[in-house]
Amino acid sequence: MAALDLTVPVDQLAAALIDIPSVSGGEHAIADAVETALAAHAPHLSVTRDGDALIARTELGRPERVLVAGHLDTVPIKDNVPHTWQDDGTTLVGRGSVDMKAGVAVMLSLAAQLTEPARDVTWVLYDHEEVEESKNGLGRLSRHHPHLLEADFAVLGEPTSATIEGGCNGTLRADITVRGRAAHSARAWKGVNAIHGLAPLLTALAAYEPATVTVDGLEYREGLNAVGVRGGIAGNVIPDAATVTVNYRFAPDKSVAEAQAHVEAVVAGSGIADYSLEWTDLAAGCRPGLDAELARSFAASVAAAGGGAPRAKVGWTDVARFGALGIPAVNYGPGDPELAHADDERCPASDIHACRAGLEAWLTA
Repeated sequence: MAALDLTVPVDQLAAALIDIPSVSGGEHAIADAVETALAAHAPHLSVTRDGDALIARTELGRPERVLVAGHLDTVPIKDNVPHTWQDDGTTLVGRGSVDMKAGVAVMLSLAAQLTEPARDVTWVLYDHEEVEESKNGLGRLSRHHPHLLEADFAVLGEPTSATIEGGCNGTLRADITVRGRAAHSARAWKGVNAIHGLAPLLTALAAYEPATVTVDGLEYREGLNAVGVRGGIAGNVIPDAATVTVNYRFAPDKSVAEAQAHVEAVVAGSGIADYSLEWTDLAAGCRPGLDAELARSFAASVAAAGGGAPRAKVGWTDVARFGALGIPAVNYGPGDPELAHADDERCPASDIHACRAGLEAWLTA
C-alpha cells in the first residue's frame, strides 16, 4: 500500500483513501496509513491512537478550540473500489466517496497544512460508525479520552453537499406486540387473530401526519412509521401473537423521554387491545446551536466559499454525541447525502474543494 501524501490536491487524496478498503471492522490498514501520514507532520500536531481511531491536536494556546471529526469506515464494497473518475475527471466515484472519505480527505489535508490556525483544532478520525452504536469509535473515545474531546464547537464531516446542516433528528424504535389466541384456521372462530389485532395501530400510523418543527431557525420534519411486521407460525394456524416495529424520527426540541411519551400516546390512542411495548433503540437528537458565535462565524465562511444557507439534518448523525457532551455541532461535508451507500456512490470534486476552502477560511480567520 502506497503511503498517503497529505500535500496532494484534496480530491486526489480522497481518491487515495477510497483505494484503501475500510469496511467497518476492517479499518486497521487505513488507520495505520493515516497515523503514519499525520506523524510526518508531528511538529504541530500531537497524535493519540485508540484502537483504529486517531486524535490529532494543535496545542497553540488559542482562546478557542474547535473539533473536526469524521469516520474512516464504509459500508461493504460492491465492485466500487478502487476509485474511478467520471464527467471528464470532475466526479470521484467509489465506495466512501460520499460517506465519507472525501470529508476525511478535507480534514487530513488541512490538518497537515494548517500549522498556525487561528483556533486550536482537534481532528478526530474514528472507526465503526456504520455498525451498531455499541462499537462506535467516537463513543469509545468519549469514554477513554474525554479530556481530548473538549471543545467550544464541533464540525462533523458527514456529506451535506458542502452546505451546513445543523444538529440532527433523534430516533427511536419500538416493538408493539398484540396477543391473540391460537386455533386451527379451519375453525378460526375458536381463536383470536393477533395479526388482525394490529389493524387499528396500522390504520393510525397510515393516517399519522408528521410535524415539521422549527428549532433555532431550522425546520426539522418528523416521521412515525411502521418499519416491520411479523407474526404467525404456519399457514393453517390462527396467530396468537403479532408484532409491528415502529420508528419515530423526532425533532431535537424533544428529549428521548418526550419522544417515548408521544409514541406511547399514539399506540394507546389507536385502540389496540392486549399489547406490550418494548423499546429497541433510543438515540437523542441534537439542537443546531447556530446561535453560538463560532457557529455564526463558520456559517459566514461557508457562505463566502459558495455554500448555501444552513438547513436541518433530518437524519441522525454523531453530532448527537457532541450535543450530549455540551458541544454545539453541525454537519458539513462534500457529497450528496442521498448517494451515501449507493452502488454508484460519487462526489463532485468541486464539493471537496469547496469544503476545504470553507473550513480553511474559518480556521485561519
